[in-house]
Amino acid sequence: MGLPRVVIQTQDFDLSSEIAALRRDNRGVGAVCSFVGVVRDRNPPSRGGLPVEDTGDAVLSIELEHYPGMTEKSIEAMVDEAVRRFDIVGARVIHRVGRLQPLEQIVLVAVASAHRGQGFQACEFLIDYLKTQAPFWKKEHTPQGVRWVDARVSDDAALARWGIMAGNA
Repeated sequence: MGLPRVVIQTQDFDLSSEIAALRRDNRGVGAVCSFVGVVRDRNPPSRGGLPVEDTGDAVLSIELEHYPGMTEKSIEAMVDEAVRRFDIVGARVIHRVGRLQPLEQIVLVAVASAHRGQGFQACEFLIDYLKTQAPFWKKEHTPQGVRWVDARVSDDAALARWGIMAGNA
């Protein structure tokens, strides 16, 4: 059995090691595209899904929860869809859960493909999916208290361009 495509974990990940493992022994790889999401120290405000000039609320930390098994299955299905749509040769999604501080890595999406265009598209497709459809629940810890975070209208719009409609925000 090879490297798992989807991993949910509390510990940090090493980008170089993950990319090397994704490429290992796969001669069909001509490109590897990756996205690493980082916890921001602010939650940008929005009005109707559009950012406003205000600098936003300070974020001291975030906390992510999920349903083990269900979350991985949901993300696996979307990786299958990325393979079908973009003819990629490999993918790796790592999403962290638990309490995270600003500047910590939260998510990795890495895609191996024969050509860069397919890789870039598949990587963007997968992160758009994760932002709106993956079953995670996020709380922000701010100086004003704790609050649950919903998907944004702009995240739903990003997913819609792939032909997937979401009504989260």
